[in-house]
Amino acid sequence: MLVEIDENGMISHARVRNARSPVIERGRRTGAITGIVVHQTDADTSASSLNSYKRPKANGAHFLIDTDGTIYQTAAIYQRTNHVGPLKARCLAVGAAMPCNLRDYANAGVEGMHRIEMRKPPSDRYPSNMEAIGIEMVGRAALPVGFKPISEPAKWTLERQRGEFGIFATPTAAQNLSLSWLVKALEDSMQIPSSEIFRHPVVSRKNPTEARGANWSLPVPTP
Repeated sequence: MLVEIDENGMISHARVRNARSPVIERGRRTGAITGIVVHQTDADTSASSLNSYKRPKANGAHFLIDTDGTIYQTAAIYQRTNHVGPLKARCLAVGAAMPCNLRDYANAGVEGMHRIEMRKPPSDRYPSNMEAIGIEMVGRAALPVGFKPISEPAKWTLERQRGEFGIFATPTAAQNLSLSWLVKALEDSMQIPSSEIFRHPVVSRKNPTEARGANWSLPVPTP
């Protein structure tokens, strides 16, 4: 399913609303787009995220999908945005399918692992900010009912506890339908392999429940 994309990387289609926020763009990409990373905003409404993207030094992704399925394009596809974070080692996750020197990672830490990964060609690691299109889905994490922190976390602020132990809301049916449409359009139009679509916690160190309920494999009507 092909969609029209202009020279800047803005989609022209009735299903996509132009809400471009140049503040979150970090310069034109220097390499090919190789993957897609699916996020959740940790916010209750699309308005709060769209407004935050207008603030100085704001970060954000290329698309935002509201709970009713509305798709906003918030950054040009050919522009890099900061949405991925430090990369995990893909070779550690896939095992024998990808060469991996375990000694390189033994004491690397988060930033060290990221530096090691970024020395590899994109085909041998997860997509970074430079190669990945980011899709945000409106959804906030909430602490489980009856949650009672113990030990050191009991001293944390409620917001920090929520960030660490919160569980993200399951995307709505409308969100997943729109996500499936958007991913299919990007896969076909940008020639992105289906194997290179990832939930945010897979590629970086994020709350493991983020985008857990995201489903981009639903059948969608065309165009």
